[in-house]
Amino acid sequence: MSAAERLSRAGLVWHPTAGDRFTIRSAELMGQVFTISDMVVEPHEYPSGTVLGFNGTTEWALDSVQQDDALWLPREDQLRDLLGGSFRSLARSTTGRFEVLVEVPGRPEQVFGSDNPADAYAEALLALLAVVTG
Repeated sequence: MSAAERLSRAGLVWHPTAGDRFTIRSAELMGQVFTISDMVVEPHEYPSGTVLGFNGTTEWALDSVQQDDALWLPREDQLRDLLGGSFRSLARSTTGRFEVLVEVPGRPEQVFGSDNPADAYAEALLALLAVVTG
């Protein structure tokens, strides 16, 4: 399971904005990455929920998709921002892995590592979400 899916299942809430990347939760489209843009994919708020509208898409017939059917693929900077005040540092270890140091409330500082920085941030955020949602 991807870090994005694990974050979604952990309760991370997505508020779509320009520049956000996502994929659609369907066998046919999973793996295709879309980007929110005022020119191509735009979020529309309705009382029933957010719909991601595909403006002027001519390649295939997809007018819109419910936000619940989309999986947000947060960027490294977004994950770092979500860590907020718990984030301490990002460093590359002697083994080449990226390590994120965070201070989770009520716990000693913790290090979360991965081969790429975004996944290291995601692991740290998953730990923070587990404490918050406890």
